[in-house]
Amino acid sequence: MPNSQIEIINGRERRRRWSLDDKLRIVAESREPGASVRTVAARHDVYPNLLSTWRNLERRGRLGGEAPARFVPVRLIEATPATGAIESSATAAAADTIEITLPDGSRVRVGNDVSLASLRRVMTVLRG
Repeated sequence: MPNSQIEIINGRERRRRWSLDDKLRIVAESREPGASVRTVAARHDVYPNLLSTWRNLERRGRLGGEAPARFVPVRLIEATPATGAIESSATAAAADTIEITLPDGSRVRVGNDVSLASLRRVMTVLRG
């Protein structure tokens, strides 16, 4: 037995490479109601502080790829009928604008010329 080798595995493996899909799946699991970051991290053999870092990156839209689409409540307002055959420029401008009302009562009016990236940055700041 003098030539036998013993391998001691102590703790988690260092420098493991996680795919983006794995990170997003683990982060989503940690955000489920009643989930504990520590418990989810242990289940996937990840350090809790690394999972917290992934959660923060995902929340800021920086974990990679596009942020997942989220549904928001929409309320349609009945448009007033036009009195003439030609729309006024104010009515045309209103038709090209949406208004977003946040839970705290803040309102954001957005025209169709605003890029999705710009709108996402503004909404992230307002929600944070």
